[in-house]
Amino acid sequence: MGDLLGVAVLGAGHMGADHVRRLDRVVSGARVAAVADPDAARAEKAAAGIEGVSLHTEAEAALDAPGVGAVLIASPGPAHEEALLAAFARGLPVFCEKPMVPDSAGALRVLETEARRGRRLAQIGFMRRYDTGYRGLKALLDDGRLGRPLMLHCTHRNVSSPPGFTSAMLIDSSVSHEIDAARWLLGQELTAVTVLRPRPSAGAPDGLLDPQFVLFETDGGALVDVEVFVNCGFGYQVRCEAVGEAGSARVGDDHGVLVTAHGSAGTDVPRDYLVRFADAYDREVQAWVDATRRGVVTGPSAWDGYAASAVAEAGVRALESGARVTVDLAPRPDLYR
Repeated sequence: MGDLLGVAVLGAGHMGADHVRRLDRVVSGARVAAVADPDAARAEKAAAGIEGVSLHTEAEAALDAPGVGAVLIASPGPAHEEALLAAFARGLPVFCEKPMVPDSAGALRVLETEARRGRRLAQIGFMRRYDTGYRGLKALLDDGRLGRPLMLHCTHRNVSSPPGFTSAMLIDSSVSHEIDAARWLLGQELTAVTVLRPRPSAGAPDGLLDPQFVLFETDGGALVDVEVFVNCGFGYQVRCEAVGEAGSARVGDDHGVLVTAHGSAGTDVPRDYLVRFADAYDREVQAWVDATRRGVVTGPSAWDGYAASAVAEAGVRALESGARVTVDLAPRPDLYR
């Protein structure tokens, strides 16, 4: 076990427990050294059967646990800033689930703290960059086969929203993935956002503005539109089509196994993101472990985390005001150029 990267997992909820499972059973080169969650029973359940793991109710206690050489943050977004800064202070490499920090001011503090250290420590969990389809689309855009990109058309649908889900969360929780994917695919920053609101679906909880239609402008002159519909009822669907001057390409239409029985034919529709992006989650955590063991940090950076928070914040203002809102990004530190 001494040659394995010891990872402290902060947060043992739905996402955190899945990462504990992934580190223990799927990813090579790592082991779960500690698990922290304010709910001790939840931490114990997530770590059940794992040899040598220590359990904690405080995040910093897990960071200081014996054998910890890296940190995976899967706690709720408001807890991320404190956990990231604590990991930075100890020089620990971090994988942090999105959002890096929900508010742009906090995200900027994290960005500036890491930049002052003069080296990257954090990889942010935008898993679509590790999805086979999205990677293929990125390659097409980068090699110019589609010509100069003009538009991205995106769809983001969930079966249902969890209790307490707000209209703003359609943008700063759900569309945050499209924000990062668009920046990465196009190699451009998002500069303005407009949010249009059709009549709410009858399937949406009272008061929830669902669906929404979000339009982004980029500094390269492209447009990105996103249909976000978090109570569609029929499945989890994520699609993205890139339209260029010389062609178009779309991901997200994979239909899996076609089953014909009882006089009809059909395929299963994924019910949530952990099913649809299972391979991408495995691939991104494996990439983080491999890089960390080499002493480097790759993947989405703290700058990407900050930019996503800043754009989402502008999107929420656009939702609330009904106006087009420009995105104001701080200067990018040299570390992230």
